[in-house]
Amino acid sequence: MEKYELLPQQLILEGTCKKEDFFEPYPVSLEKVNRVHNRDYVSRLLGLELTKNDVRKIGFPLSKELVKRELTIAGGTVKGAEKALISGIAMNIAGGTHHAYRSHGEAFCLLNDQAIAAQSLIDQKKVNQILILDLDVHQGNGTAEIFKNNTFVFTCSVHGAKNYPFRKEESDLDIAMEDKTKDEIYLKKIKTLIPDLIDQTHPDFVFYLSGVDVLGTDKLGRLDLSIEGCRKRDQIVFEVLYNKGIPVQCSMGGGYSKDINIIIEAHANTYREAAKLYF
Repeated sequence: MEKYELLPQQLILEGTCKKEDFFEPYPVSLEKVNRVHNRDYVSRLLGLELTKNDVRKIGFPLSKELVKRELTIAGGTVKGAEKALISGIAMNIAGGTHHAYRSHGEAFCLLNDQAIAAQSLIDQKKVNQILILDLDVHQGNGTAEIFKNNTFVFTCSVHGAKNYPFRKEESDLDIAMEDKTKDEIYLKKIKTLIPDLIDQTHPDFVFYLSGVDVLGTDKLGRLDLSIEGCRKRDQIVFEVLYNKGIPVQCSMGGGYSKDINIIIEAHANTYREAAKLYF
């Protein structure tokens, strides 16, 4: 997508980030992928042997380039999570592939980047408790399924009640917002939710999915946040985590407004809010 090239250009141009702040990731190892995804699914995915129905669920024509892209996105999130343990935060321009289940992909998601990175941190015993905070307009159904009954990972999804997926999975905590929810109601909920979640789950690491498809201009979303409301959402999340000293890996997630400038501005705000505290 065009935004993956335009966003870093904008951040460097305006001085929010420097060129050296960015790193180019490598594809994640299959060992890490197989800790989260079914080995048979991974094997068929890499061999381009998915069924027509499997490919239809994903929504993209299957190709070696697409698979490599997904492996690289996950690699960026894994490396970013490890960087965040040192710097306090890391951001992935892409990522947020939360519709990928353990044994299948769907809705443009083949592999679940934050799930792979979370399991990697657990396997290395670098963290004890993880919170996956998903504020994309779509429920993190794949993430919920992958970590169902996993005591090391708490999944929370705040999403549009009538948005895809139409059959929701059960996260540890799901908050469904009604159509056309505006800034005031949404932000009031988030301001209470975030500190309460931290107090209840005691995470020592957070994965934050900061989709900007919550905007009222989004083609695939049903909420009605303004760009300013979306910025304040990110501000709330980062301030709570920063003040409590909890490292965070942030994946950008969805953003599908017709005007690419709106998408870039909303995603750039996520970086701007992070920069005020961390950069």
